[in-house]
Amino acid sequence: MRPLIAIDWGTSSLRGARLGTTGQVLESREFSRGILTVPPGQFEAVFHEHFGDWMQEEGALCLISGMAGSRQGWQEAPYCPCPAGFAELGQHLLWLQAERIALVPGLSCMGQDALNTPDVMRGEEVQIFGALQLAERDSATLVLPGTHSKWVQVHRGRVTHFQTFMTGEVYALLSQHSILGKTLDLNGVFDEAAFVQGVDQSQTAGSVLNKLFAVRTLGLFVRMSETALPSYLSGLLIGEELRTQTVNANSAPVILIGSNALTQRYTLALQHLGIACQSRGAEATWAGLFALASAC
Repeated sequence: MRPLIAIDWGTSSLRGARLGTTGQVLESREFSRGILTVPPGQFEAVFHEHFGDWMQEEGALCLISGMAGSRQGWQEAPYCPCPAGFAELGQHLLWLQAERIALVPGLSCMGQDALNTPDVMRGEEVQIFGALQLAERDSATLVLPGTHSKWVQVHRGRVTHFQTFMTGEVYALLSQHSILGKTLDLNGVFDEAAFVQGVDQSQTAGSVLNKLFAVRTLGLFVRMSETALPSYLSGLLIGEELRTQTVNANSAPVILIGSNALTQRYTLALQHLGIACQSRGAEATWAGLFALASAC
């Protein structure tokens, strides 16, 4: 196995890890140099500034996942269509330097609606495969909470379908830039009881648009405190996301991948609805890039 430099280059941050022959992290670095901070034509320079010393190791291979392969990134890497596993991702790697530095392409899939609506991901695909490697599973339902939450189906080592939900972004917009924000205290601690109330309310009949306005009226009539309302709103939105999914309570645990703060909320919501789950963090990215490099 060649020395692997694993890079996760997102919109707001740049992370890298130097991995050993069994995938262990020998050294890691993180910088506030997401793709939006890099001037056009300067990606190679920024990469070598932060990781050039690692690339001096003889035979070093670098795989870069995330938004570096987007239209706004280093170079656009066309999406790999689903269903896809390691073999398909490996075939679609975009080599910036032959057999030395490559961009992981991300995945696309087509919806099952009348418009055959496309969906895409960049960076999450390596987390998905990494989490499966760590869990020693080849089939699962996975959830990647975030600004744009992903629900992913994997069968026999291949991503067969996924859906994106703008849950995190909608929460930010409603809580900071809408009339709802006037009754929310965003500095309070997370209120578990209010969050669960939001999850429960999301499962009842009626439009989510009506339920969202009730976040304001619950505050106006002092039915819920300003410090509890953000947690209620979060539960309402995450619950609406979960309401659209068909997860068998008797099936294998759902795999959550993300930060502790977010996975804890999804864990609470899922378990409240009787669905088992388990969580993975940043280690999934490095495991996925290592597994992809091993399969190339």
